[in-house]
Amino acid sequence: MHDVFVIALEILYSSWEVLQEASVYIILGLLVSGLLKVFISPSSVASHLGQGRVLPVLKAALVGIPIPLCSCGVLPAAASLKKQGANNGATMAFLISTPESGVDSISISWALLDPLMTVTRPVAAFISAFAAGVAENFRVLPQVHDQSPSDLSCPVDNCCDGSDCLPQEHQNHHTMTQKLVQGIRYAAIELWGDIAGPFFIGVLLAGIIYVVIPEDFFTSYLGGGFGSMLIMLVLGIPLYICATASTPIAAAFILKGVSPGAALVFLLVGPATNIMSVSVLTRLLGKRATILYLVSIAIVSVLFGLGLDKVYELTGLSARATIGTATEIVPLWLKTGSAAVLVLLSAPLCISFLRRFFSRRKNDCGCTGSSCSAAADEQRKKGCPDVSSVGAAGHVDDGTPFARKNNCC
Repeated sequence: MHDVFVIALEILYSSWEVLQEASVYIILGLLVSGLLKVFISPSSVASHLGQGRVLPVLKAALVGIPIPLCSCGVLPAAASLKKQGANNGATMAFLISTPESGVDSISISWALLDPLMTVTRPVAAFISAFAAGVAENFRVLPQVHDQSPSDLSCPVDNCCDGSDCLPQEHQNHHTMTQKLVQGIRYAAIELWGDIAGPFFIGVLLAGIIYVVIPEDFFTSYLGGGFGSMLIMLVLGIPLYICATASTPIAAAFILKGVSPGAALVFLLVGPATNIMSVSVLTRLLGKRATILYLVSIAIVSVLFGLGLDKVYELTGLSARATIGTATEIVPLWLKTGSAAVLVLLSAPLCISFLRRFFSRRKNDCGCTGSSCSAAADEQRKKGCPDVSSVGAAGHVDDGTPFARKNNCC
């Protein structure tokens, strides 16, 4: 029991060190993301992604690189772009480059990895997105169709829906200070709320890998070569993990002997693919486009992984030796203070989660199906619907099973 307690403390300490190393760059990435949110209009992006086989794909891949959206958060954004006239290739390119990269993940890559991997990661994301998008547009000729009205709503605070005022009019609605404040609020509340949970899980997993996994555990299987890339593909494709959260895990992998190329495959494939996003993508673009999406990501990721390992070999660089050295210029007090800021920003999220959790427990009436008809009054007191609407087969009027509809009977 004492040994377990010691190991747990070591994991927490190791995770805290990872958080300290990453926190300054996470905050920097969040601030840049907030500014992108308030200064870039969705309509201005969508208007460039409709006509042509190559140019819209190029623009979509480039636009997606700095935007910090995970593989699920990017789906509604991509659906909106397609609805506003973006062709399939441009939509696919945006779907790949956006979750694979982002200003937040680039910042944390600089903090926890090394300069070579920091540069290679967005470049590989762009190439995989561009290749998949162009292949899709040459597979199916982009059709010119009537697009939905552009989204002209205010990106700052939705003060204008774009129909009651002209864009020129709306430009005068907010001062520069108001835009900056709203961008910071978005970064600190909405954006951090989206990635905080996965990020802290990634930090904790990194701490576990540092402490628990033996030094030579990964070396024999993931030390480099084509087989290592395939294993990472199998691991990463069904996994749901955002680009930011995957970075501390990849850093821990490298320190335990995983080749930087195999770690890069994990960084590219994990954020861009998961079972849920693939199912939505199938409905959005079709089965053949989804297969092309997965194949393109897999091929480009493996090629870049093999190429990256070769670069390290030819230059004599060691990823294990250079990893995390970028943060050495940041003083300890700034690292600790930034980590404390992230923890404070996360406190309201934890409180909100606990409230929802206990609220669900409170609303669970706990009565059984056999007691529904005999205890209607008691059910209503507890918040259950009127059991008079339950038929003999245990269904409510709309045909929904009563037990599944309200968790009461």
